[in-house]
Amino acid sequence: MEPFDLPQGTLDLLILKTLALGPEHGWAISERIQQVSTNALQIGQGSLYPSLHRLERRGWIKANWSTTGNNRRAKYYELTKRGKKELDSQTKAWHRLTSVIGQVLDAT
Repeated sequence: MEPFDLPQGTLDLLILKTLALGPEHGWAISERIQQVSTNALQIGQGSLYPSLHRLERRGWIKANWSTTGNNRRAKYYELTKRGKKELDSQTKAWHRLTSVIGQVLDAT
């Protein structure tokens, strides 16, 4: 698939979903999203890190410094309880929205 821009607010949801699988550092988060989307979603650092900081300020994720598998220091992010609730809420809202949009687009 050809890469495209995400609708505003969608990146936060994708990050929360990625972190639901377990703690990850920023680069691994962007790689996971790219991999699962079969390269259609390529998240640059200029979008990723402001989103991570915003999620952290909201209390939906927390961060800790640790060492990666190749012995580099990196900030690892993980979901908080509030983040898990927010992921559930946003996921339900996303499914409702896309369902309604699909109904409108499929109407004849």
